[in-house]
Amino acid sequence: MKAEIIAVGTELLLGQIANTNAQFLSQKLAEVGVGMYYHTVVGDNAARLYSVIEQALERSDVLLFSGGLGPTKDDLTKETVARVVGRPLVEDAGAMARIEKYFERRGIPMTENNRKQALVVEGSHVLPNDHGMAPGMAIEYDNKLIIMLPGPPRELYPMFTEYGLPHILSCMNENVVVHSKVLRFFGIGESALEEELMDLIDSQTNPTIAPLAADAEVTIRLTARAADVAEAVRMIENVEEQIEKRVGSYIYGYNSDSLASVLVQLAANRGETVAFAESVTGGLVSQMVTSVPGSSAALRGSIVCYTNQVKHDLLGVPNEVLASEGAVSAEAARIMADEVRVRLGSTYGVSITGEAGPVAGENKPIGLVYIGVSSADGTRVMNVQLSGTRAGIQIRAAKHALFATLERIKKGGC
Repeated sequence: MKAEIIAVGTELLLGQIANTNAQFLSQKLAEVGVGMYYHTVVGDNAARLYSVIEQALERSDVLLFSGGLGPTKDDLTKETVARVVGRPLVEDAGAMARIEKYFERRGIPMTENNRKQALVVEGSHVLPNDHGMAPGMAIEYDNKLIIMLPGPPRELYPMFTEYGLPHILSCMNENVVVHSKVLRFFGIGESALEEELMDLIDSQTNPTIAPLAADAEVTIRLTARAADVAEAVRMIENVEEQIEKRVGSYIYGYNSDSLASVLVQLAANRGETVAFAESVTGGLVSQMVTSVPGSSAALRGSIVCYTNQVKHDLLGVPNEVLASEGAVSAEAARIMADEVRVRLGSTYGVSITGEAGPVAGENKPIGLVYIGVSSADGTRVMNVQLSGTRAGIQIRAAKHALFATLERIKKGGC
């Protein structure tokens, strides 16, 4: 099946918002083996939208619309689709009841134009909107499938997952379950990971193997189609076992895990704590950790020691070291890690000091970062040379610090 996404909204053409809906829909359809052939963006213009729909019907089997289902005059998607397929718009009683209850709960009067949101193309399969007002629709027309979804991602994502995708699968005459598992990697780049797994990726059928790179991380999504979840899990486990044999040392977590959440869970389970001394990251590592529920069980505290004076006053880094070696140095990182551990009474002390730019200081290259991890068994310092923007270097430095700490905790502080 050939699929096409038609995103409707002048704000998309003007670059005022990003088309994240298309990314989401493409990923979801790829997981069930529906090929995405075209992404189209069209403004709030009925004539141009009509032309786009006609063209899409000639070349695609599944048309997915996002946006243009709201109450205003520039919301034109269902009116234009109705013209193309030659069917009238009718009021859906269930959708109208949901809209009325929405306003009743908030104690505000419903304006008449909101009735427009309850209109659906006659004969369509209505997709309930559990997170908004405008319902979605699925229409079979001329051996093609047309799916209309609301524009806001908080409405589109759950609607498509709960109602849209199952409807597409039912139209494919397949009684299947689609199940996925995400493997999360750190310390290996996307190209290097693909090189290690190239034969598996090239021969993939079911389950599918989908690598995706993010800041300093790589994920692999394994997706299986099977008669039930148990069978899909078994199929995924077979492929996962092959991947782990080759690159298992780089896997730090699964599914919704993050470096911070895995660190918090591991440290808390062992009754251990961590304290951070952050210079170049300015508190970013601590923010990542404290965003994890229950992080108070693992995080003892942090010191943001951005200036040399604070490094000296709060962490006791000697002025001689700062003058001779510099704040961005292995020796400064070692002392910072040791001192934050002792002064805050934690199991591990972690330091991050480096140069994020845009102007280099201390004659150190931009992107040079030192990370120290201290425990009662000693202190280890590593350095990495990062690239990118200032913000990018800070994010990558924070993740390297989390990973270094995680690896140290796994080894029991040794």
